[in-house]
Amino acid sequence: MSEHVFKRHNKSLLLYHLVCPIKYRRDVLSEFVEKSLVEVCENISERYEIHFIEIGADENHVHFLIQSVPKISVEIIVRTVKSITAKEIFRLHPEVKNKLWGGNFWTSGY
Repeated sequence: MSEHVFKRHNKSLLLYHLVCPIKYRRDVLSEFVEKSLVEVCENISERYEIHFIEIGADENHVHFLIQSVPKISVEIIVRTVKSITAKEIFRLHPEVKNKLWGGNFWTSGY
């Protein structure tokens, strides 16, 4: 369960449930790709104030339950998560890039 985030002058509990579809709704999230996605998200948590409470993946979309601080907007959270995960998945699993033409992993929305 998530906990309150205590800063010097505030206390917050912000949770975001984001659903991010894969480009063209392709079924590219195999067991190995999903494991890599979770590892990449753990690395994001270490570098940014974005904490992943849960990550659930279907064949063509991913559910993120994210906790963050008020100074980071939802747009910045989504941009950070989607850009870093896409670059790392393409680097670690080149077979995924062959299934998705155009160089995009995620759709433009969330």
